Amino acid sequence: MKKRYLYLLLAPGFLFLTLFMIIPLILTVGSTVFKDGGFSIGIYTQFFKDAYFLDILGTTLLVSVVTTLLCILIGFPVAYYLSKQPARRKGILLALAIFPLLTSSVVRSFSWMIILGKNGLINNLLTSLGLIKEPISILYTPTAMIIGLVHLFLPLILITLVGVMESIDHDLVQAAQSLGASKLTAFRKIIFPLSIPGLIVGSILVFVGSLTAYTTPALLGGKKRVVATFLYQNAITLNDWQAASAIATIMMIITFIVIGLMNKAAAKFKPKE
Repeated sequence: MKKRYLYLLLAPGFLFLTLFMIIPLILTVGSTVFKDGGFSIGIYTQFFKDAYFLDILGTTLLVSVVTTLLCILIGFPVAYYLSKQPARRKGILLALAIFPLLTSSVVRSFSWMIILGKNGLINNLLTSLGLIKEPISILYTPTAMIIGLVHLFLPLILITLVGVMESIDHDLVQAAQSLGASKLTAFRKIIFPLSIPGLIVGSILVFVGSLTAYTTPALLGGKKRVVATFLYQNAITLNDWQAASAIATIMMIITFIVIGLMNKAAAKFKPKE
């Protein structure tokens, strides 16, 4: 009887997901392989034989991977520092850290355009210091996209890591140090392994967000395409919805592969009980 009530409570959410996520996904994937009453994967073969698409896919994966790694390198020590602060100070610092999430990605991208442009803040500073003679091209490159995406998604990995690190018992670190472990060894053997779940979740959020981001790459990348802007071009400009659906399917497959690999990595690094 209790199970029946539980199923009834789950029914509205399940119905919502089925109507607005599962069915549209099935229709999207189905439209790429079923055409004129037959089954064909020709559109995928065509994409993966196209050097232009492969270049776009390679750029997208490179930008996503580098963005994720930079967010980890920057976010991990910052999250560790935040997790050790008193509650009030931690709340203030976290609020400052996640403040970029409250600002439109369009506004942030235009801000970086002003900073990274040839007459922008960075080039003017380097020129005034005599480090460069002519402005360097940063805007409308993958580097500019990475900078914008790190700024966009760094708060996500901070939130997930701080939440996990707060739950780590500090007595474990003190016990390790009392047995002769250095601070670095205690961090490597205790803090890092216990932080793996938050690191994996945060990395997935950053990678998937970078893979599917449109506004930031479109504004900071210029003519340099990524998969999301290529999808938009096929759907809106070329009105080729089958090609756009195929690109969306490829993005979903890549997402599932990355999630699977990260879960395997999490299982490998998970501390043994």
